[in-house]
Amino acid sequence: MAEEKKGFFKRLVSGLTKTRDNIVAGFDSLFTGYSTIDDDFYEELEEILIMGDLGVRATESIIEDLQRKVKEQHIKEPAECKELLIESIKEQMKVEETAYRFENEKSVVLVIGVNGVGKTTTVGKLAGKLKEQGKKVVIAGADTFRAAAGDQLKEWANRAGVDMIGGAEGADPGAVVYDAVAASKARNADVLLVDTAGRLHNKKNLMEELRKISRVITREYEEAEVRTLLVIDATTGQNGLQQAKVYLDTPELFAWTLVIVLMSVGFEKLFMAALGALERRLTRL
Repeated sequence: MAEEKKGFFKRLVSGLTKTRDNIVAGFDSLFTGYSTIDDDFYEELEEILIMGDLGVRATESIIEDLQRKVKEQHIKEPAECKELLIESIKEQMKVEETAYRFENEKSVVLVIGVNGVGKTTTVGKLAGKLKEQGKKVVIAGADTFRAAAGDQLKEWANRAGVDMIGGAEGADPGAVVYDAVAASKARNADVLLVDTAGRLHNKKNLMEELRKISRVITREYEEAEVRTLLVIDATTGQNGLQQAKVYLDTPELFAWTLVIVLMSVGFEKLFMAALGALERRLTRL
């Protein structure tokens, strides 16, 4: 009998579960297989973290922080430093206090990324969330390239109960954003969410289009806090950093950048559940 084909989310859950189990198994081995905290212990920990796709720099930072705390607190047994390891990993996930300041001020969020990663869906979800928080939201449909992009965004705007400013297919995205900024100011909106066309970060002409949009926002809405949301496929892993670096190296484009690894709200819940399960498992070790 042929094996039943798994759906997308079943495969996603399966992949996350496998990653989580591999990391947990590594920590199990680490804390039970070593009697002292020595160079071999730290080398094993480094391998586990890198294999878990935490990245080299994050791994180095976690281990350096752990080594410092172990030395300061005169810890000798590996089992005694597991809580310190959890704290060090959590610290890597913290953001600056000002990172979400835009939520309390007039703001523009420019949503960018390559094709098919869920930018329009993200805009729709954010619009609904902000509306629930009592914010007045306007959506700008600056993706005038993809067929039916405006219709899709309009559906999201209707679901969220927010206004949308769009343009005809093939229209100048900069002009759409100009109109959206004017509408946001006239309607005293709290947040303007700008949906853009998908583009590869190595396409010079498309990156120039983003620069133009950014210049329009900066010139026409000087009082607004501007944030750029880079949406990256959740399965990209460390390669997503390369995308972020290219966008960050475009000085005209960003005041600040928030990088969200997001395919959907469903994935976000699964990912946070996996992190929570990992933390609980570590705590029980």
